[in-house]
Amino acid sequence: MTSRRARDLEAERAALRAEADRLLAGTPLRSTSGKLSASELLRESTLRRDVAYGDHKDLVEEFQARVRAQSATPSVMQELVDKCTELKVKLAVVTNDLTKERAVTATLRRIIAELDLELQQAREEIEQSGNVTRLPAPRRRTSRR
Repeated sequence: MTSRRARDLEAERAALRAEADRLLAGTPLRSTSGKLSASELLRESTLRRDVAYGDHKDLVEEFQARVRAQSATPSVMQELVDKCTELKVKLAVVTNDLTKERAVTATLRRIIAELDLELQQAREEIEQSGNVTRLPAPRRRTSRR
């Protein structure tokens, strides 16, 4: 026979209340979504569903009532959602600007390549025509002290 450890119902109840408070405050430890649901409360508490609904159903219902009274999303999570939405808008603007800048730089690269070709052709024409005389480089003036 396996021996079972005696459960401390009061400790479970206190822990469940603390976890409900954490979820409502928007600072969960184990919940990844932070949603205010009974499933997330059980995930946060690590209690099995049958234990929670069997021995602590009143606490689960109390949590659900507090959620309805507060709203469906904790204020901290709502702030994060708002910040995320704001950042998505900024990202879209920056992405659009980057696309425009890339188009401009591509055009500038083509212009530079064409001008470079024209410069090379002009230099070749000058070298081929022998009637252009190069002037000597100007002398540098030396300062007197």
